[in-house]
Amino acid sequence: MFIQQDARSAPAMWRWADCIESGNWRNPSDLKAMFASASFVGDLTVFNVGGNKYRIAAFVHYRKQIVFIKRIGAHQEYDKWNL
Repeated sequence: MFIQQDARSAPAMWRWADCIESGNWRNPSDLKAMFASASFVGDLTVFNVGGNKYRIAAFVHYRKQIVFIKRIGAHQEYDKWNL
């Protein structure tokens, strides 16, 4: 789990998780209304978390209301990701 590697990320990651669990998005526009800094990269949604200190790349299945996390890391690692 990422928060075990970077304990300072825990509060931000849990806030993000709470928002994800309470979200009810029908489409990318709905998601963008809640996460204004989210980016769409191919089939993935990239979330900026913790004041842009961390990134989460995830698949969002709108119909089933499920978010599958592909990658979590510090902001500076993001450019090295092969999404």
